[in-house]
Amino acid sequence: MTNAEIIALADRYLFPTYARAPLALVRGAGARVWDADGRAYLDCFSSTVVTNLGHQHPAITRAIETQARLILQVSNLHYSEPQARLAERLVQRSFGDRVFLCNSGAEANEAAIKLARKYGHAEGGGRYEIITVLNSFHGRTLATIAATGQEKVRVGFEPAQQGFRYAAYDDLAAVEATLSPRTIAVMVEPIQGEGGIVTPAPEYFHGLRALCDRHRLLLIFDEIQTGMGRTGTFFAYEQLGITPDVMTLAKGLGNGVPIGAMLAAAPIAGVLDKGSHGSTFGGNALTCAVALAVLDVLGEEGVLAHCRAMGARLRAGLQALAIRHPIIRAVRGRGLLVGAELSELGGPVVERCLARGLIINCTANTVLRITPPLIISAEEIDEALAILDGALTA
Repeated sequence: MTNAEIIALADRYLFPTYARAPLALVRGAGARVWDADGRAYLDCFSSTVVTNLGHQHPAITRAIETQARLILQVSNLHYSEPQARLAERLVQRSFGDRVFLCNSGAEANEAAIKLARKYGHAEGGGRYEIITVLNSFHGRTLATIAATGQEKVRVGFEPAQQGFRYAAYDDLAAVEATLSPRTIAVMVEPIQGEGGIVTPAPEYFHGLRALCDRHRLLLIFDEIQTGMGRTGTFFAYEQLGITPDVMTLAKGLGNGVPIGAMLAAAPIAGVLDKGSHGSTFGGNALTCAVALAVLDVLGEEGVLAHCRAMGARLRAGLQALAIRHPIIRAVRGRGLLVGAELSELGGPVVERCLARGLIINCTANTVLRITPPLIISAEEIDEALAILDGALTA
């Protein structure tokens, strides 16, 4: 099928819930993808920060092939070796003591919300409210749109689920002012992805940790976008000098295979007991085998260091472009989670990049989100910058 045929078929039968680019991708390799008409593109979007290891990574392909010859799905009423091994590896790599496996970032955040509420009831006093921050993004379910600090995602789905209060991001005093006797947790992204690649000072997170300790609150980190090496370490919290109580993961954990995870430290993790939560496909044998391969590759010497080096190269290149193109107001991010804030809408720039063979994204209306695979080469970084330069000139 051609691009036009695939687009026409999708537009005829799918709900129109996405603002899609006029592009039907059919194949990928490394940091390149190809559309149905055979045109190649440099992928600096990674399918919404998912394909951290690029396309057709041999370790991922091998894990899929090997597990597919064994068993794909094991009910959570039985045990599965890939699931048990993945939980062990995630605990070994993090602060967590227990892992709940699910299918997506929204489900991981739902699990964290349920854990916080159950913890509030378990310790007495009936605390259940969770403070989140403005311009955050935590998912598209009814609970996670209520947790998201953007009113636009709740329009048409009212009444919103109760139990969430919002404070300004990177503003410790605002969080403290939002506390109530019903507060049980604070939930934040280490870097706001959908909110515009907003990166607070580390002091903000140190203050949040102290605030949560002082008021006996859980600190929940949504690392759906920042986790799995995207910021140059396995998890973004490792760069902040503090440890949360709960962390959620998804996106890069499966490199394209749907999987999510919620990790919690003891004794908090103990409140989710038998029958309190579940998922039919969560911890699926195939997805867990792939996630184990992702962890293996990220643990190889040089992968995370390469991410940090390529991120520094990308940010330096964007700062050089800002000298020639004053439309670029700011460059920010860590590792290969990078944003270039513009002084006008970014959509037209994204379209011009696409026409020139570069896939990027615009978030928060004016921020170019540039998130290539962690395995991208220096030459490909320079190629992306040259294409962006041409798009900005045009």
